[in-house]
Amino acid sequence: MNKELIINASEEGVEIALLEDKKLVELHYQHGQDNFAVGDLYLGKVKKLMPGLNAAFVDVGYEKDAFLHYTDLSPYFRSLIKFTKQSLDGNTSWGDDFGKFKNENEIVKTGKITDVANPKPDILVQILKEPISAKGPRLSCEISLPGRFVVMTPFNDVVAISRKIHSADERKRLQKIVESIKPKNFGVIVRTAAEGKNTAELHADLLSLEEMWKNIQKNLKGAKPPQLILSEQDKTTSILRDLLNESFQKIVVNDKKLLNETKDYIARIAPEKGEIVTYHNAGTSVFDQYGITKQVKSSFGKTVNMSSGSYLIIEHTEALHVIDVNSGTRSGDIGQEQNAVATNLEAAEEIARQMRLRDMGGIIIIDFIDMKLPDNKKQVLDAMEKFMSNDRARHTILPISKFGLMQITRQRLRPELNISTAEVCPTCKGTGKIGPSILITDEIEKDLKYLVNQGHRDLTIHTHPILNAYLTKGNFFKKSLAKKWAADMGIKLKLVIDNNAPITQYQFFDTKTEDFIKL
Repeated sequence: MNKELIINASEEGVEIALLEDKKLVELHYQHGQDNFAVGDLYLGKVKKLMPGLNAAFVDVGYEKDAFLHYTDLSPYFRSLIKFTKQSLDGNTSWGDDFGKFKNENEIVKTGKITDVANPKPDILVQILKEPISAKGPRLSCEISLPGRFVVMTPFNDVVAISRKIHSADERKRLQKIVESIKPKNFGVIVRTAAEGKNTAELHADLLSLEEMWKNIQKNLKGAKPPQLILSEQDKTTSILRDLLNESFQKIVVNDKKLLNETKDYIARIAPEKGEIVTYHNAGTSVFDQYGITKQVKSSFGKTVNMSSGSYLIIEHTEALHVIDVNSGTRSGDIGQEQNAVATNLEAAEEIARQMRLRDMGGIIIIDFIDMKLPDNKKQVLDAMEKFMSNDRARHTILPISKFGLMQITRQRLRPELNISTAEVCPTCKGTGKIGPSILITDEIEKDLKYLVNQGHRDLTIHTHPILNAYLTKGNFFKKSLAKKWAADMGIKLKLVIDNNAPITQYQFFDTKTEDFIKL
């Protein structure tokens, strides 16, 4: 698979498009300093305990208090409380060696928030979900520091290997390496990108994360809640960290400062890929150059058309997303059942792309075209699992039900993109109303008489095809209106069709001077 990252920097911020085989699959926006981004670490103050919800509301500096549920506290919550308090006081019992930190007893999974967070402490928290509309951020106390090959988690010594690494021998090799080099008091999750990497590469990644943890300790010293302790890397570098692999063929940037930052980051994490970063300095927009603008216009909105003539209807309700698959103008010569299978397979690929592109989260219900044969339903399920295999978000796919519905749950990684593809009508200017059409001929005649009085004797009127037909044919006069006007005023008058003209607008052209006339 050919991957390209196109980065468009402007005064408003940075837009990042990820293309897979020239198809837009992810679109990210970074507007200035995006606060409360997923992964940011804050020192928060527990403001209110809610026993009924088994949760707490925490002040992290957002206009609405953030939400922290008991299940997101982490088993090592008591250790985190102790670590936060001693770091704030600057009196750490472990000195500069976190390996000497003595962990507290783990909390139980079925406990109550009032048993572990009372009195209300200052606590180090991590943004789990960004704030959306009226809701504040969702928080977690399971602190994780992501690197390129590993994710490091403090207060435990567990080593886990990504499930996407299927080889038993490779899993054993990585387990043995990581256990021998990881710092004490840190758990490590080995990412899929670590497959095939040597000890030196993994060790370098661990050292950079250990240094990050030391910076957290340093920033906590003397801090007062609410306060940002450590910000996640900007979206460009975080995407490169999570996605960069051998399949990346090109990274295009249109800003020199961002170009240098990207090159520096690539040089640190993958020096062999340095040549793929290029600078876009053409006259056209970088998004136009790579067809991204057109793909955005065609991919967002209620209706999404597919190349075969079939289409999707995507609706977002308060509780879930609903996607309806329609065959549209697709040819059905191959039989109803096979046509349904072909349409559903094409739709499965587009739906997997749409979920990534819009970052749909929660419950997604897909109404596929009815299929009778169980094997065909299984084929569509297998296809959906295959097309979603590249999706970084956690997801669960259920088989197609008796009613022809597929249910999917998907983790939301960022605020859902709702890009309006509608444009303001050039005729009504967005009001939804135009002047009375019955008077249009009177207005043309009045303007025509004015131009004749100004000395114009050879004129052409550019009009929409429907208005053109009315002026030349569609009326009750023996002569067309255009011929009648020409005869009454003693001028040459020609009508020209302009397919791009709004239906009730017209433009005069002086045939002699070859200029359009402004009224």
